Parts: sequence; C-alpha cells; structure tokens
Amino acid sequence: MDFVSVDNLREQGFDGFLTVAELAERYREIPDAMGVYLVVTPDGFEPQYVERGTGGFFKGRDPNVSAAILSAAWVKGARVINIGKAGGASSSSTLRKRLRQYVRFGQGQAVGHWGGRYIWQLHGCHSLLICWKATEIEPRDVERDLIATFRKKFGARPFANLQD
Repeated sequence: MDFVSVDNLREQGFDGFLTVAELAERYREIPDAMGVYLVVTPDGFEPQYVERGTGGFFKGRDPNVSAAILSAAWVKGARVINIGKAGGASSSSTLRKRLRQYVRFGQGQAVGHWGGRYIWQLHGCHSLLICWKATEIEPRDVERDLIATFRKKFGARPFANLQD
C-alpha cells in the first residue's frame, strides 16, 4: 500500500472517495458494517492551518491545537492523513455510524469523535476525501497494521492519528 495514490487505495479494496461535504449528505452509501476508513487529500492539496477549526467541543474540551503542532505532524508526500476504524469486539459501531459521527464532530457538534480532530483545523477540510473498507477481521488490528505500514514508509504516523 503506498498511501499516495487513490488508484492504489482502490486496488486495496477501499471504496467511497466522497468529500467530507458530500458524505454529510450521502452517508447512507456507507456500509452498515465494521471496517476501516481513510481521510485522503484531494489532488494538489497544500496544508494551511486555521487557528480555530470546525471541530466540536466534546465534554467541554477544546479540540484545537497550535499551528506549530499541526505543522510538525504533517507528513510530506502522503495523501492519507488519517486512518480510523469502526466496530469490532469492543464496539458495536459501524462505518456508517462512525463516519457520520466524524462529520458531525467536524460540523461543530459535541459528539464523541476526538480522534482525527486535527483534520478540522485544515483550511478546506470539507474538500478532503473519505474512503472505507468493510472487513471481516477485527478493525483495530487492520487499523494498527495500516498505521504500522504507513510509519514504515514515512517514518511517522499519519497527520491526524494521535496514537498508533
């Protein structure tokens, strides 16, 4: 997996590739199954950070961090900027529920999707692409393997993955 080419991600079984804006309206297209998802930059995307993102204040916590933290987390050359999971042994969530929750958090709602919050401090965050892949095996294991593969290739976690 190269984490750079949308064609390669499709070859790896990922589907969707809807913008965040489209996903808000078309969430029913997301499988109601456990799996993993990726946040991918569109062609030509250059990171620009905003001081106050659109992320919700869940349990009163401010999701925003400084531009210096965001800049240090950016992984040059990678189009995948977040890897997430939905469902599994410890969660009854599905890709549809989890991604809908993710988008709602990005719309400023106080919902529990703290992971990946750096996304919402990117200028143009609603043009980012979301893709997903349903899986029969434990999504946390798939997510962990994807992050490890990414780390091997780029020497760091994806931009918005705050833990492995």
